[in-house]
Amino acid sequence: MIAVRVFDPAMCCSTGICGPSVDPQLARFAADLDWLESQGVSVERFNLSQQPAAFADDVAVKTALETKGEAGLPLVKVNGEVKSSGTYPSRDELAAWAGVGAPVASLFTQAVAELVAIGAAVASNCEPCFKFHYDKARKLGVSREDMLRAVTTAQNVKDAPAKAMLDLAQRYLGREAVVEAAAPASPEAAPNAASAGCCGPSTKSEEPAPKAAGCCGPASKSEQAAEKRSGCC
Repeated sequence: MIAVRVFDPAMCCSTGICGPSVDPQLARFAADLDWLESQGVSVERFNLSQQPAAFADDVAVKTALETKGEAGLPLVKVNGEVKSSGTYPSRDELAAWAGVGAPVASLFTQAVAELVAIGAAVASNCEPCFKFHYDKARKLGVSREDMLRAVTTAQNVKDAPAKAMLDLAQRYLGREAVVEAAAPASPEAAPNAASAGCCGPSTKSEEPAPKAAGCCGPASKSEQAAEKRSGCC
């Protein structure tokens, strides 16, 4: 069996594809290695920060580190022979070295990676993430229309469980009861509703609510201190 061993520089995880801003090159390479494994090739990856012993035990890798430092990583070996050092090879190169058929062109480009990130930002309500990936996508030439499609798709996925939850409530409580509960308050009740915050109308004796109470009602001094740390609810 063909064996491919990849010696990565120090990364936060085994593939480097974690956190809010994923390097598209690492995402592409991880997908290429998954494809290589699907072709029957044995693939192993070693992370310098987590598996330093593997780097010290391999003569070729140790030499590369001594002469080039981390600039010599990533280093890729196929059946014990060094094939590349200092850069991540393409899927075509991996296929040629492993002697497998020519791969189908990957659809996961840098632009696609940014569209995925935009959708994830919408789904997780992360404003800084959205701004960051919107800017990167725009610089890569991604159209406004494609970004809108990513946002729409993400919002549809996000809304699906909310709709399922509402349908469940309607089955248990009756559609009319749920619709009535969700209906906006009458004009007469509006003043009370406005002072009640997010948790329902308040009585006259409860008004006005102190500013320190947040959205859910009066709070003690200890609770107010906790609110500063964890939010109003």
